[in-house]
Amino acid sequence: MALRFTTLLRDLIIENSRFDVLYDKFVKPKKDRKPSMTFQILFDIISADPTSRIPEGMTSDNANPQDMEKVKIGKYTQWLLKNYATPNMQVIGIEDPNDPAVKSAIKRYQDMFMEDLYKVTGDLMKYEKFKNRLPQEYRDINKLTPSELYDQVKDFSLEKTKATAEEKKEASTTYKHPGAEIVYRGGNWTVAKISDTGQLGKDAACFYGGYYLEPSRGETRWCTSSPGLTWFDRYIKDGPLYVVIPNSPQKYTGSMDTGEKSGLPAYRYQFHFPSNQYMDPADRQINLIEFLNSQEEGLKQFFKPEFMKGLTTADGKKIAVNYPDDSASKFIALYGFEEFFDSLPSDIIRLEFTKKGKDSFELPIPESLGRFQQLTSLHLVGCVSKIPESICNLKKLQFLSLPDNPNMEMLPSCLADLPNLNLVNLSRSNPEKTLPDSLKQRQETDEDFHVFPPTA
Repeated sequence: MALRFTTLLRDLIIENSRFDVLYDKFVKPKKDRKPSMTFQILFDIISADPTSRIPEGMTSDNANPQDMEKVKIGKYTQWLLKNYATPNMQVIGIEDPNDPAVKSAIKRYQDMFMEDLYKVTGDLMKYEKFKNRLPQEYRDINKLTPSELYDQVKDFSLEKTKATAEEKKEASTTYKHPGAEIVYRGGNWTVAKISDTGQLGKDAACFYGGYYLEPSRGETRWCTSSPGLTWFDRYIKDGPLYVVIPNSPQKYTGSMDTGEKSGLPAYRYQFHFPSNQYMDPADRQINLIEFLNSQEEGLKQFFKPEFMKGLTTADGKKIAVNYPDDSASKFIALYGFEEFFDSLPSDIIRLEFTKKGKDSFELPIPESLGRFQQLTSLHLVGCVSKIPESICNLKKLQFLSLPDNPNMEMLPSCLADLPNLNLVNLSRSNPEKTLPDSLKQRQETDEDFHVFPPTA
């Protein structure tokens, strides 16, 4: 008993003094040599060891040597320090230690070591978990360089890939499944969002879809839910999947009001905004406008940001609406044109709105059009009858295209004063009702200005 107590006491003393030893060895100045590193670097290296225990909120920016008594130094810190302070000459690319380039090579190596330190942390986490699955000769960390460590653990993953049976059982009532997050809970509906692009996300998609077991069994025909198909990978790379689930069991077809395998309400939906697909359990497209307009307002407002993502191009500078087919059109149908217009970034450079079909439709272009000071091109096809005076605030406007607008009223005469305007397209409109005298005069005197071609 006395021997065991002595051993524990010795270990405790060594543990408590370990930082002092490291600090004295690497940071404290010596008469015959400069320190190997600063305290901040020492702290960052200790922190990079996934087995170190550091109080929450303590960083190299706010810690000091006196605080280190609160830190438990991990078992890989010595290995990290060794690889930083005394790197293998082959690692830095110099064989002769007397080479004049050694100092600068070591400095470059150490800078890169600190820059990539977070990567080594991840590799050490894998090593800690999967060490027993490595060949015997690679199970001693002290025989590996950071590069060799990466080579040994790169094929392992720390990510969880499957939900447990207990988690799946809980998800049937809470709807919360690993690989997804609950992003909306309302009075009647819950929304789960699947963003994970890996196997865990696939597992979630299979669960929410009922493993492709058919609506007659209370599940769905969503192709993303089949364990044996790759449709999930094709869809998830473009954006998240949303599963819209009623808060109480509901039948879809047959006699089952909950899924045979998932336990979820049989009547549920899956939305994928990038592909414009909004599917019922039979994998048939629903009328999203009718659905959201008939449900609780919170659900409709929750999805508003997703529709807004479709309003602009990737750089956020161009707006192109093909009414009524695209997601921007759905935004307008759900939230109104005024809300659509107010949601547009003020720095857009191009705005296009094209109405398809023969149904009568006109946009009430508001005076706030004038806020788009960077706009160079405005293209409105078959959808307007009046352009507000505020268009004359658009000093950078170069192209104004208004074809297929037979009810177009007279354009503002001040358009003739826009310095950069060089083309006005009024095809299939009535020029006698549309074209002001000021624009006719400018066409006659400015060879760089064109009206194309105004026909009745």
